[in-house]
Amino acid sequence: MHREVRLRDETLVAIRSMTQDDVDRSAVFFESLSPEDQAYLRRDVSDREVVEERIRAMRSGSVERVVALVDDRIVADAALEFESLAWKKHVAEVRLIVAGGFRRKGLGTLLARELYSIATDANVEEIVVRIMRPQIAARSIFRKLGFHEETVLPDYVKDLDGHKQDLILMRCDLQELRSELEDFISTWDWQRAH
Repeated sequence: MHREVRLRDETLVAIRSMTQDDVDRSAVFFESLSPEDQAYLRRDVSDREVVEERIRAMRSGSVERVVALVDDRIVADAALEFESLAWKKHVAEVRLIVAGGFRRKGLGTLLARELYSIATDANVEEIVVRIMRPQIAARSIFRKLGFHEETVLPDYVKDLDGHKQDLILMRCDLQELRSELEDFISTWDWQRAH
């Protein structure tokens, strides 16, 4: 998969699957995030070994990773993590982060919809996202993408600074979004043709 699209501000972005060649680019991307953004990461993804582990997970089929690049540097990272337990095989989790300078330009929405397409192809019925309470902008974006807040677990997780945070689980039923997805795919095809 490889698509080139223009964002709202006309920036040309390449969206494609992550590859082994992206290890250094990925580490640089995560190192360049603001301290606030880094605080909400599950792991220290600026560590090269962690990035290598993420690539190995892709090879195992437990996750699909998509990156957005501008001038050969990663400006956004998105993942669809598949559940391995039989009772949750119909569910996948979305992970998505966009560099500060590329927010509010439609890139997060484009990546999320790309993940919707991957999920649909994999027969996933619903996707979830887990967000810490201070991530207000992320919650707002996911609401716009069809997610709703399902539950809150008070003081359930710690950010990378060691502070306890409420964990919010948001869920999206893909069957409800199928017609929107078909329209979106048509838009992708139109953008690639022009």
